[in-house]
Amino acid sequence: MSQFKFIIFDWDGTLMDSIGRIVSSMQRTAEYVGLAPPSEQATKDIIGLSLEPAIEALFGKLDSAQKQRFLDRYKDEYVTLNKVASPLFGDAITTLERLRENNLKLAVATGKARRGLDRVWQETNMAAFFPHSRCANESKGKPNPDMLFELMDEAGHSPRDTVMVGDSVHDIKMASAAGVFPIGVTMGAHQAEQLEAAGAKYIASSLTELSNFILKERL
Repeated sequence: MSQFKFIIFDWDGTLMDSIGRIVSSMQRTAEYVGLAPPSEQATKDIIGLSLEPAIEALFGKLDSAQKQRFLDRYKDEYVTLNKVASPLFGDAITTLERLRENNLKLAVATGKARRGLDRVWQETNMAAFFPHSRCANESKGKPNPDMLFELMDEAGHSPRDTVMVGDSVHDIKMASAAGVFPIGVTMGAHQAEQLEAAGAKYIASSLTELSNFILKERL
């Protein structure tokens, strides 16, 4: 029987319904700088990576001036220009409250930069749920497992009692590389069969289903 104590969440597509905004922002930014817009699925496939590796995966190596122009425009597009909504999933807060009330420690491991995570935390008033977090500009990017090793060390937990929850194959591969229990959710970038192929040991279709599984497993 698993002894889950430390639950690490991805952010985009896992707790926040932001995939549509990311896809639209990436496509609109590509058009702005004169690149062919990537398809929806190609963009979904890079979600979870930090921004610079994601850009290279979609467009190849850009020269330094074009890359900087892309980075600057994407940040403006995502934060202020793009009007596609990116709310929290409807059961996100109740799920986190339920897990916390059952004495589970919570954390975030995200491809966002710290500035971006702090901004959405301020907008959603969610920071209090997460005493521990790692962002892409503070560690090696997904699927490298360093984020998880650093969070476990900081929080005093081991892979045996730790869970990683994410919507992307990059999250699942990171979890597997760190030896923690990988759970996929299907509300974001990748479908159940992709998450399963990447190594997910459980797949939930909602955060409520996720919390039911975690609390049942730790009884």
